[in-house]
Amino acid sequence: MARRKEEISETLVNLDEISDSVTSYYDKYKNIILGVGGGLLVLFVGYYAYKNFYIAPKQKEAVKQMTRAEQLFAKDSFDLALNNPGGGLPGFKDIASKYSGTNAGNLANYYAGVCLVQTGKAAEAINYLEKFDPEGNTLPIMKSSLLGDAYADQNNLDKALSYYQKAASSSNNEAITPFVLMKLGMLAEKMGKNEDAKKAYQRIKDEYATTSFGRNIDKYLYRVTE
Repeated sequence: MARRKEEISETLVNLDEISDSVTSYYDKYKNIILGVGGGLLVLFVGYYAYKNFYIAPKQKEAVKQMTRAEQLFAKDSFDLALNNPGGGLPGFKDIASKYSGTNAGNLANYYAGVCLVQTGKAAEAINYLEKFDPEGNTLPIMKSSLLGDAYADQNNLDKALSYYQKAASSSNNEAITPFVLMKLGMLAEKMGKNEDAKKAYQRIKDEYATTSFGRNIDKYLYRVTE
């Protein structure tokens, strides 16, 4: 018991020493600490003003500017959506550049990447897709899948495969993941990586059996099963 009291006493002494050290440190460097604190406050206020009085209006403007390009995108008019929607409105390329830092500008990078993949401009597509910062459960899958498509178009099959694998492991999405797994399996099969192909096909069978891919997956599994 006496030993326990000594340990507690030593602990209290140590805490007092720490407290004294902190007080001494504050007294010695008070002006610097307060200066840094004031600087952080100025930065916070500046950031708040930047977000609310600069970024927010730009975001609102960008959304209006992007409407026509999105309409053309929905009609598969990828080149027009990318470069010249008409009516003096900017395409996705210009929106991504002019409104960078906004959510709309970020999304324009994604749209531009899709358009460029669809029009066979893989290298340029990669540039835009790498700038895109995805959020949520769906967009990270789409980004990696599209990067896989772009690298496959460049015949960089190893990199394409790695992006399909990344997309397939990002999250489970019944509408998209089986499609990505199918691309992963078929590319792996083409590359002679039957074990990787088998894993992708088997996952479709196990997790997405009711999808259109799942209902037809047995024939693909049969091809890669020794």
